[in-house]
Amino acid sequence: MTFTTHGSGCACHPSMTYTPVSRRKLLAGAGALAAASVLPRTAARAQGKPKVIDTHHHFYAPAYQKAWLDWENARKIPHFKTQESWSREKAVEELDQNGVTTGILSLASTPGTWFNLDAAKAGEMARTCNDFGAEMVRDHKGRFGLFATLSMLDIDRTLKEIEYALDALKADGVGLQTNYGDKWLGHAVFKPVFDELNRRNAVVYVHPLVATCCAQPSIGAAPAVIDVPHDTTRTITSLLLSGGLARWRNINWLFSHAGGTMPMMAGRIEAFYARPNGASGAPAFAPEGIMGELRRLNYDTANATSAAAIAALLELVPVSKITYGSDYPYFGLDQMKKLEQLDFDEPDLWAIGGGNACRLIPRLKA
Repeated sequence: MTFTTHGSGCACHPSMTYTPVSRRKLLAGAGALAAASVLPRTAARAQGKPKVIDTHHHFYAPAYQKAWLDWENARKIPHFKTQESWSREKAVEELDQNGVTTGILSLASTPGTWFNLDAAKAGEMARTCNDFGAEMVRDHKGRFGLFATLSMLDIDRTLKEIEYALDALKADGVGLQTNYGDKWLGHAVFKPVFDELNRRNAVVYVHPLVATCCAQPSIGAAPAVIDVPHDTTRTITSLLLSGGLARWRNINWLFSHAGGTMPMMAGRIEAFYARPNGASGAPAFAPEGIMGELRRLNYDTANATSAAAIAALLELVPVSKITYGSDYPYFGLDQMKKLEQLDFDEPDLWAIGGGNACRLIPRLKA
């Protein structure tokens, strides 16, 4: 497979100019990964190491952490040990140990719908988490950014939280879950929220969770293994078919885990919906065509750094639409090492590592 890259302007490298005509052949499959040579980084280090920005970095305000662990205890659900032991001091140490310059904080979304809190209490929890995240950004200058969380259960409260988070806290964007009470993001109830985010040209980061429709798998796999990535595909599809992607052109969308299963499903979605009722031209809900709409979105690499996953993603989007993500603390911050083992040239590697995040969040260039 070969493809032409489209310039990402890797602005986070202090002295490297990105060349948009670079071409290379990505490894065809996971079997080739073992034979791949690690790209040399000597030249990059000599010029000044490029920034690595983790756009998929979870955090836990104490009140949220307690509510989550209590919720799991009540249901006899085992805790993630790495979450249970999380602290902001440890988070900084992990950034340092893995050469990550900045982690963009976002709330982990499972179990979703705020532990069955009512709308008022869910709004209070969102405010608590956003204040805590903003405090981390202030206390550790340059080490963190913030995708502010929104409860989405009460639209008026949510609109007020957008104003507070983006204007008062100066958050870098908002972080949403893929569904709220089995309403995916293309649902009409969320239209006022996305109208406002569109007006603000906001970055909207989206993290999946297991929908209640699919929380009891019958195949022996934990829901996080299969149904979590599928929920990203569900919500992107709902935004596409509802006309949301066409309506909210100013939103900078960023989806987790290489878009879930979207790189595999995009062709099938196009086959069903590209020519509704035999009409010619692009459908009204996808003015750039279905593939064109999906290529406009941004995707992170969290837990999706295998050769096969990256190859599929690069068939869907150019390098300029991919950001580095780790899914910390559930997965390690060292996933750049896996990307280095793929057949990227250095400008593209560091565009993914940090340059593309600088495009989405220009303050990170400093």
